[in-house]
Amino acid sequence: MAQTAAPIPTAKTISKQVWWILFTLGPLVLYVYGPTLLGLVRQWWHDPNFGHGSLVPLFSAFVVWHRRARLALLPVKPSWAGLAVVIFSLAMLVAGVLGAELFLARSSFVFLLAGLVILFCGWNYFREVLFAWGCLFLMVPIPTIVFSQITLPLQLLASKLASHALELLGVPVLRNGNIIHLANLSLEVAEACSGIRSLISLVTLAVIYGYFTEARVVVRGVLAIAAIPIAVTANALRIVGTGLLVEYGNQALAEGFFHLFSGWLIFVMSLVLLWALHKAIQAVMKARPKC
Repeated sequence: MAQTAAPIPTAKTISKQVWWILFTLGPLVLYVYGPTLLGLVRQWWHDPNFGHGSLVPLFSAFVVWHRRARLALLPVKPSWAGLAVVIFSLAMLVAGVLGAELFLARSSFVFLLAGLVILFCGWNYFREVLFAWGCLFLMVPIPTIVFSQITLPLQLLASKLASHALELLGVPVLRNGNIIHLANLSLEVAEACSGIRSLISLVTLAVIYGYFTEARVVVRGVLAIAAIPIAVTANALRIVGTGLLVEYGNQALAEGFFHLFSGWLIFVMSLVLLWALHKAIQAVMKARPKC
C-alpha cells in the first residue's frame, strides 16, 4: 500500500497553532513572569540609562512580522530539545529571584521564548527568528556590578579625551582623575556624564538602523561596533563644549537646561556620525573593483 506524504502546514494552519499556543500558555507565562516583567517595564520608564529598552520588543516583533512570509513556508518540526531550554530558563528564573539578580531573572524570559519556539515549531523556526530573538537581550539592563565596572573607566576616558582636546584649543587644564580643573571652575565628569547612557542607546539604535538600511550582515556588525567609539567621542566633545562655555562664556550655560540640551544635541550628532560612516562604507564598497 502506497504511503502518502504528510501535508505541509499552510500559513493559516501555522497561524492557528501560534494563536492556540498564546491562548493556552500566555496566561501561565504572564503569571510566572509577571512581577519580573513589570519591574523591567518600570525600570525602562524611570531609569534614563535604559529607557531605550521599550523599543526593543517592538522592533523584535516587527522583525518577526516582516519575515512572516518566510516563516509560513517553513515546515513545523517540534523538538523536545525546546523543553530542556524551557526547564533551563525556569531554573534561571528561580536562581535570579532567590539571589535577587534581576539580570538573570529577566534574561530567563528571553531563553523561555527560545525554548517555546523550538518546542512547538522546531529549530528551523528558531534559526529564522534568531536575529529578532538575540535583539531582545538589548532590552535587559546590564547587571549593576557590570554597569559600575564600565562606568568608571568611561568617566576617566571621557575626562582624559576632553582635557587633551581643551589643551589643544588653548584652554589651560589640570586633570585629576575624572575632575577637570579650569581657571574659573572645576568640572566633574560624574557617572551621569560618563556616556554609558548614550553608548547603550546608540548601540541599540545602530542595530535597528542597520536592519532597516543595510542588507549585508557584516556591515550591520561594523555599524553596531562603531557605535561604541562614536558614543565615547561624542561624549568627550560634550565635555569639551562645556569646558569652553565655562572658560569663555557664561558658567550658567553649562548647567541646567543647556547642559541637558547639549546631551540631546550630542546624541543627535552621534546618529549623524553613524549615518555618515554607513554612507562612507557604502561608497567604498561601491567603488571597490569587482573581480
